[in-house]
Amino acid sequence: MVAYPNSGATTAAASAAQTLTPAEHAAQISARLDRLPATRSIWTLVVLLSLGFFFELYDLLYTGYVAPGLVRAGILTPTTTGLFGMAGVASFIAALFSGLFIGTIACGFLADRFGRRAIFTYSLLWYVVANVVMAFQETASGLNFWRFMAGLGIGVELVTIGTYISELVPKRIRGRAFACEQAVGFTAVPVVAFLAYQLVPNRYFGLDGWRWVVLIGAHGAIFVWWIRRALPESPRWLAMKGRLDEADAVMRELERKVEAESGRPLPPPAAVEPIVERSRFADMWVAPYRKRAIMMILFNVFQTVGYYGFANWVPTLLVKQGITVTTSLMYSSIIAIAAPLGPIIGLFIADRFERKTVIVTMAIVNIVCGLAFSQITNSVGLIVMGLCLTLAGNIISYSYHAYQTELFPTGMRARAVGFVYSWSRFSAIFSAFIIASVLGHFGTTGVFVFIAGAMLVVIFAIGLLGPRTRNLALEVISR
Repeated sequence: MVAYPNSGATTAAASAAQTLTPAEHAAQISARLDRLPATRSIWTLVVLLSLGFFFELYDLLYTGYVAPGLVRAGILTPTTTGLFGMAGVASFIAALFSGLFIGTIACGFLADRFGRRAIFTYSLLWYVVANVVMAFQETASGLNFWRFMAGLGIGVELVTIGTYISELVPKRIRGRAFACEQAVGFTAVPVVAFLAYQLVPNRYFGLDGWRWVVLIGAHGAIFVWWIRRALPESPRWLAMKGRLDEADAVMRELERKVEAESGRPLPPPAAVEPIVERSRFADMWVAPYRKRAIMMILFNVFQTVGYYGFANWVPTLLVKQGITVTTSLMYSSIIAIAAPLGPIIGLFIADRFERKTVIVTMAIVNIVCGLAFSQITNSVGLIVMGLCLTLAGNIISYSYHAYQTELFPTGMRARAVGFVYSWSRFSAIFSAFIIASVLGHFGTTGVFVFIAGAMLVVIFAIGLLGPRTRNLALEVISR
């Protein structure tokens, strides 16, 4: 065990740090973070990272909303010629998820190697450039290529933001921090849905409306790149890398702000047993991480079918139910209002219940409401079931984003999360084509039966294999 002076003073904790080994120092950094009260400075860091997540989700989720505009412009077709046709809406969705897959599985290690802050910044700039170029494409091949390139940047960014948040906040508020991130992020859904409703059916200044939807998101992300200057590097990552003075400097500044805001001395850090940090890919396949990795791979493959099978196909599914394109975009905008409500609920309940329990419960809700959606034709029923599906999906989203970052140690957190998360992107590549085929042959009912089967796998994987993580230090979970 690492022993600490029986004092809440920041200077005492900093002084003790000078005599510790790197492993002990990393354990002390964790203990110093976990004992901090959740003051304005802590939540400011969460909100800044959440703004980055807003534009990630804006970019990720505008796919379904601009699809009718791409079809009307003659760039894409609503169905595909053959299972893997490259001129249909499914190819546009698949191009994004192909980029996300490569970005998460092959580039997740970058944040472990170069730091959370640097990769957060440069991956953001990458996808801004890719989206601006994509907005001026005239062919399906050009559109899909630049959608793929944007997906690379988004994939790296999504992994980095989750890792970053889990390492910056005290253990008592990790669930709420991810709920805040998702609440801010998912406000992008009604924003992009409303913009699509207003812009996609029209042309402005000689440009199709779908191009304006893309450009608005790309230019907004530049603002996030500018405000990122207020973010410190993860002190846990710095300590793990042996950059002890920098880690200590970040902690002293954070402790100074929190202590001033709370108006009382900080409590002494708890004694924490140091752990040997693991950073190699092979380390993911030893106990206890092997079971966790397999569980999250299964989860990510099948939850993607449920989440994006609805989110990316809302307007198209509504059209299939007999709704016109313009009206389907209006209904989609109304349904999208529920997107941030799930995480907002999480701000109150996220740290009261185990993450795995919430995931399983909402997966059941997803099955019930999805099957009901497929049998309804009246507008009120479609909107109500759509709202419930969106609410359940986004409660699952904030829960599992927190959960998967908690399951692996700091040295390989971004790499491991990137690897298991990448399987959701791999799944989405093929599920887009499969859903398009199922929709064509079996209609909306067939799509939701397919989704229900996928969500059953989610229930069994998380319910049977998932460990407890609520209110536990990351280092305790790692052991």
